[in-house]
Amino acid sequence: MSFIISYLIALVAIAFYTLIERKFLGYFQLRKGPNKVSLIGIPQPFADAIKLFTKEQSNPTPANHAPFIAAPILGLVLTLILWAIYPHSNPAIFLSFGAIYFLCVSRINVYRTFIAGWCSNSKYALLGALRGIAQTISYEVRISIILLTPLILNIQIDLSIISSNFTSWIIFIIFPLSIIWFITNLAETNRTPFDFAEGESELVSGFNVEYSGGIFALIFIAEYANILIISLLTSIFFIGSLLNGSNIFLVIKTIIIATLFIWIRATLPRIRYDNLIYLTWKRFLPASLRIILFVIPISFIIS
Repeated sequence: MSFIISYLIALVAIAFYTLIERKFLGYFQLRKGPNKVSLIGIPQPFADAIKLFTKEQSNPTPANHAPFIAAPILGLVLTLILWAIYPHSNPAIFLSFGAIYFLCVSRINVYRTFIAGWCSNSKYALLGALRGIAQTISYEVRISIILLTPLILNIQIDLSIISSNFTSWIIFIIFPLSIIWFITNLAETNRTPFDFAEGESELVSGFNVEYSGGIFALIFIAEYANILIISLLTSIFFIGSLLNGSNIFLVIKTIIIATLFIWIRATLPRIRYDNLIYLTWKRFLPASLRIILFVIPISFIIS
């Protein structure tokens, strides 16, 4: 029962995160945002959900229907099972290898993009899927390398222990790496300025161009759930706390980091695709390798 409740809470958090984003973007652009539904637009996410799930589902004739429908479901399932790594005091599932679990599950997500674009049998969807796959794979390498640094310093892969025993001096060592981590996660979650898989101006919504209704809502939910998961991991691995082990403080840190995703979307334009690939292979890869080589002898000293 607690397992189901935790997933329902996660879905509600995702719904209201979309509302916060629309509100923030509205005020950033000197407008009100959604404010017509009931009290200042608070039930807007539920209205959007009703609209999407009651719309007619389009079924493109050339599409391969079974994998076409399975791809969004796969993406949502993979994202939701990642919530099992949340390090609260009464977990429904005890994972002593939370960091490895995150790496394994999140790496499968690239197949969701590939299957959705390829099975649509649309040139725009296929181009969006290929760009998204190249982008995701390039930055997945960086995420794995960067994640090794806090794991080496903490000498631990259990997220509950890392969250409760985080020492603040680690921040000064991995602060440059945390900036690279955050930029990498912008690319990993297809957020501005790296939203190439869904580049509306070039690809008419990219790999999900053929999706509508409830199936599109599953893709939408999975993408925003990924942002919240990444924000949670950032707060665990890269931000210290004077209230170590406090779930409330962990939630506050996660909300602040998730808000940065919205702020950057409102501020930065989309960059060129070749600059995206150049950034990861020519800049971030050498920098992350240098930092991890610097951290390894420090970990031997403190251990």
